[in-house]
Amino acid sequence: MRQIWSEERKFQIWLEIEILACEAMAELGQIPRKDATEIRKRARFSIPEIAEIEKRTNHDVIAFLENVAESVGPAARWIHQGLTSSDILDTALAVQLTESARILSEDVKKLRMTVADRARRFKMTPMIGRSHGIHAEPITFGLKLALMFDEFGRAEERLRQALERIRIGKLSGAVGTHAHVDPAIERAVCEKLGLKPATISTQIVQRDRHAEFVAILAVIASSVDRWATEFRHLQRTEVLEVEELFSEGQKGSSAMPHKRNPITSERLSGLARVIRGNAVVALENVALWHERDISHSSAERIILPDSCTLLDYMLVKLREIVEGLQVYPERMETNLAMTNGLYFSQSILLALTHAGAERKSAYEAVQRAAKKTWKGDGTFAENAKKEPEIAARLSAAEIDRLCSLDVHFQHVDATFKALDLD
Repeated sequence: MRQIWSEERKFQIWLEIEILACEAMAELGQIPRKDATEIRKRARFSIPEIAEIEKRTNHDVIAFLENVAESVGPAARWIHQGLTSSDILDTALAVQLTESARILSEDVKKLRMTVADRARRFKMTPMIGRSHGIHAEPITFGLKLALMFDEFGRAEERLRQALERIRIGKLSGAVGTHAHVDPAIERAVCEKLGLKPATISTQIVQRDRHAEFVAILAVIASSVDRWATEFRHLQRTEVLEVEELFSEGQKGSSAMPHKRNPITSERLSGLARVIRGNAVVALENVALWHERDISHSSAERIILPDSCTLLDYMLVKLREIVEGLQVYPERMETNLAMTNGLYFSQSILLALTHAGAERKSAYEAVQRAAKKTWKGDGTFAENAKKEPEIAARLSAAEIDRLCSLDVHFQHVDATFKALDLD
């Protein structure tokens, strides 16, 4: 990813665009073929020399063109014929974003493969599900990871869609009218670069495309944040159902030798904020003056390479977290048992209404049994059996059957099958 956004790669793409444009002009008979061949053969650039020229010109594309012309000789007069700077800048940017999107897609695929492996391993490992941070009903750790697998499936899909809308190039001149450059040249160059020519453009490719792309990166970064936050909560001392891998020799605190902190997850949550902030900048870049102003350019030089590079890093790190995650089923079992079966309350409630009880009275009867359990007076099943309104409609054996994890896990196999995780 770093190489895609390097100065070397940027100028390589710029040069290729200029050469391809000359070759397309030669094909159309607009410039001599021998000159196009000479340009392909001799054209070179020097980054230090471009930097020196730019000190004088205060214009990066002109500095680049002057430097390339020195290496080519007389045939250089055809380079940049009929083009404007943004023809080069935006088309090169489309190449860089396309290459970046493909790396990010591969990152997501690898992450999902790792998540899938761990989801299968812990498919039937019971744990408590939580809503509002409070114990709700049982789930399995495998189901939690299956949810993660599904969420990043949407990330994969979004990247595929974004790729199609961002791989757009343009060689249409100063205001997009093709006044001095044949549309056939635009089509030929874009095709050679693996891009699609813009159907219509101004001096630039419109920035709603780039805003959508960065917004999608921000959504994916937020999914990374969501799971980093999940693992951080599950690592809290009071919970401790999973834990980031703590490697040999690692230190958790300069003051407290006992600390084992979820530092990578915390880092990912912080970096997600940066990409979300970059998305706001990308949205601000959509509104430009008339056929173009330059207000978007300076911001894009920061937000586009940074967002792509950060998300690449974040996806790799999240995969490493999942791969090395220390999972503690015994602790999950302990936490599950903490409320003495209170999480079976809905099973009893529904059974009562099926048996003919009015919902309000059934709810209140179950809640009375739950309150006794909260106070430490036996298990929920025991208290349910002692509650007259419940005992009148449900046998002790029926209550025991309902107070079983089997009720909650009966559809796990079907869920895994629907996700192609089996």
